[in-house]
Amino acid sequence: MKNRKLNIAFFGSSLVSAYWNGAATYYRGIIRALHERGHQVTFYEPDAYERQQNRDIPDPDWAKVVVYDATEEAVYKCLQQAAEADMVVKASGVGVFDELLEREVLNLKTDDRLVVFWDVDAPATLDRVHNNLTDPFLTLISQYDMILTYGGGDPVVKAYEALGAQKCVPIYNALDTATHFPVAPEARFTCDLAFLGNRLPDREARVEEFFLKPAAATPDKKYIIGGSGWGDKPMSENVTYIGHVYTNDHNAFNCTPKAVLNISRESMARYGFSPATRVFEAAGAGACIITDYWEGIDFFFTPGEEILVAQDGNDVASILSDLTARQAKAIGEAAYRKVLAAHTYNHRAEQLEQLLYAKVKQQDVALA
Repeated sequence: MKNRKLNIAFFGSSLVSAYWNGAATYYRGIIRALHERGHQVTFYEPDAYERQQNRDIPDPDWAKVVVYDATEEAVYKCLQQAAEADMVVKASGVGVFDELLEREVLNLKTDDRLVVFWDVDAPATLDRVHNNLTDPFLTLISQYDMILTYGGGDPVVKAYEALGAQKCVPIYNALDTATHFPVAPEARFTCDLAFLGNRLPDREARVEEFFLKPAAATPDKKYIIGGSGWGDKPMSENVTYIGHVYTNDHNAFNCTPKAVLNISRESMARYGFSPATRVFEAAGAGACIITDYWEGIDFFFTPGEEILVAQDGNDVASILSDLTARQAKAIGEAAYRKVLAAHTYNHRAEQLEQLLYAKVKQQDVALA
């Protein structure tokens, strides 16, 4: 059983489009790495939110993609197909019929088929159910064979276990070496500091503090912000808004500026141990990263050597004023070495594989 190759059905937001879908590169990295280790993944995604009209990639050769209509009938048809899998994954935040999927995938659970909930925004999910004791997901948590999370460390694990989870394990995001790597700089991304992230309610105040505030305080420096939704946001004249940045431009976006900024969403910063995918993508391009503070940074990178940490916007401005091109290059190179050594999706897929084999073995023992 140890080397068994799994047929996995995966219900998620989108594998082929990162449009209003920050989890796309996480899904791609994990699923590509699983494929390289011999597992087969069918990814079921709804035709919703104009994602199919804003694809970053064609259907990949490392996963089968099934795009279904955003109707109940189509969802049930996909669930019927998923019954052929060895393992069924329901990711959080599919975007349509989430409650239906969370409930119905559990009907596919058998002694031979694992059903897993994969939470790509655990802090938000936990906040939601803690604030609504009638949330239907609360009664389902204990029924899943396992809860996997995008991050969150011990605080998230303990919170899920307190809600009855049989097992909760963070599978941190990482670097997909097939898509994110150093490239030549491009003039259109030249600036002192760049930030990439969609405009979301629990991120906006932190973007104001860590990006827009230091930009306004340092008019002699140039800033670039990318991502969806920032078009009508007031910004100082030294900030350029470039809109949605497609995946194939991420490397140049990360390689060209003197430094790139990571800003956590409020809930993720509060729980800690939740580095954004873009931290690893930027490190994989050799970028000098400045990040807002969150608990657990040193679990991934060494502050001051492989990443620079800011407590607030004043810190960001101070770091930029002292940062030389030579220092930025050295920090970026150190981050690149670290991410290749410890934080690729192959590392994460190996962790997941061992976790699944242990669960299967545990079930086999129980049935014996």
